[in-house]
Amino acid sequence: MDRMTSLRVFREVVEAGSFTAAAGRLAMSPSMASKHVAQLEKSLGARLLHRSSRHLSLTEAGTAWYEQSRRALDLLDAAEAAIGQTSEAPRGQLKVSAPVWCATPRFARVLADYRERFPEVLVDMHLENRKVDLAADGYDLALRATQEPSPALIARPLCRVPFHLAGTPDYLKRMGGCPALPADLSRLGAIVPSYVNLDNLALKGPGGRMLPLRLTPAMRSDDTTLTLHAVHAGMGIAFMPLWLIDDDLAEGRLVRLLPEYTAEPVTLFAVYTSRQYMAPKLRTFIDFLGERLGAMEPKATAPVPVKPRRR
Repeated sequence: MDRMTSLRVFREVVEAGSFTAAAGRLAMSPSMASKHVAQLEKSLGARLLHRSSRHLSLTEAGTAWYEQSRRALDLLDAAEAAIGQTSEAPRGQLKVSAPVWCATPRFARVLADYRERFPEVLVDMHLENRKVDLAADGYDLALRATQEPSPALIARPLCRVPFHLAGTPDYLKRMGGCPALPADLSRLGAIVPSYVNLDNLALKGPGGRMLPLRLTPAMRSDDTTLTLHAVHAGMGIAFMPLWLIDDDLAEGRLVRLLPEYTAEPVTLFAVYTSRQYMAPKLRTFIDFLGERLGAMEPKATAPVPVKPRRR
């Protein structure tokens, strides 16, 4: 049997979850697909799949082989596409790391639209606020919000994401009303990211003047969604991306603080390891995100006044 075909069959079986589904995609019989995987296991001298009547799962050896062979096939597919020898549609699994705050309706809509355009690509999205090692952890792509992407990686800017300082109207009333100046923020509790150095925070005021920002931590968290829940629970204020809080601001559930003072917006980058031989699934996904996210205009939200508490 052809070794390259066996590799493609194995990848298809893993990503489709069954021999029958994989065989249908590859226009072969399920028994032939099973023979290809069996031949591959024989040549490697290791079992790649746990098989039962209803379920397939990768063995430890199968997991390692899948990650390595998938990358090799992606490289070959991309090389063929680069020299115009194939018109094959983007396909396969795309492993992506993204910030936790991408778990929003607007980003889900973008993913759904990408799936509709490229149904043969399975996006495997991992939301985490840590910097993954793309090569070591088997990621095709990382979305990173930063002002300085790593020079060791290829970084394509997708869009700018403003971060706003916000709290609930009830919390602000309880704490004496909205602060008028950055110095007034110290009387409020703040939920701050555990990965941020609080000594380096600053706001740009009227006229472009940079002012130091001093926050009093009420809690630290590396999960932006938990931060939002803590703000809603009245624990304090927090800097949060507009993607996450635009509806809350528009409907008055949250109040933006010091709207005349702004934090430096961060840029969301698509970060990957190499420009050479980009797999069609990776290239189309990055292009799609650049097109859709770059066109998203943040909603203009007027601050809701909160009267100071009478003393």
